Amino acid sequence: MTTVAVLADIHGALPALEAVLGEADVQAADVVVLAGDIASGPQPVQTLDLLSSLGERVVWVRGNADRELVEMVRGTFVGEPPDAVSPWAAEQLRADQVELLAGLPLTVTIGDALFCHATPRDDIEMVLVDSPISRWAQVFTGLPDEIRTVVCGHTHMPYARQVDRRQVVNAGSVGMPYGAPGPTWALLSQNGVQLRYTPLDADKAADRVVSESTFPGREEWVAEYLLHTYSDTEALEAFRPRAEG
Repeated sequence: MTTVAVLADIHGALPALEAVLGEADVQAADVVVLAGDIASGPQPVQTLDLLSSLGERVVWVRGNADRELVEMVRGTFVGEPPDAVSPWAAEQLRADQVELLAGLPLTVTIGDALFCHATPRDDIEMVLVDSPISRWAQVFTGLPDEIRTVVCGHTHMPYARQVDRRQVVNAGSVGMPYGAPGPTWALLSQNGVQLRYTPLDADKAADRVVSESTFPGREEWVAEYLLHTYSDTEALEAFRPRAEG
């Protein structure tokens, strides 16, 4: 069986990404799947360059934030930006990085596992760990029977559960974890699915982002996402209205 490390929602947080990439099991994995929302954060260029340097072992999947960065660069984004950092991040990207993000697929299938950002049919659709089976049936409409595992991100909270004989895995978030502090990711191997956590010195990571990023709001960003962690209760309450379908 192919061993797959799944990294979701990096959000341009380079110190957190470097910590996860330093994990022995990530380095030994046959494939590293990036499950979307890769660059929208305080260090977008450096994050994409580091991941690109890993070569063909990395499999890229589009997240809503990746799509939105491209739309902002190309002037097709509609509505208010989702946060303060995304318009700034879009301005930093090189032309080759914009093309990279523009070409990312919505899903990737490896064996009997499908990898996506939010759901197999949409990059922003919200489903939660406690969403009812009826909601899961909606978002899995048309999914081939041979897909036995669906791996996603988007909500920044790791979990693994069964949904009508399929396994659903959320890899959590490398750069902006909710529920518990520190980067989270997932490992799929012959031993099954493991939800993993990587220790991170939040103070040192915050200092690096502040010193290395030029994002004007970087101090506020690290205060909210590196030095503070939203609880799972807070996140679920905020997401629930969007998850009801």
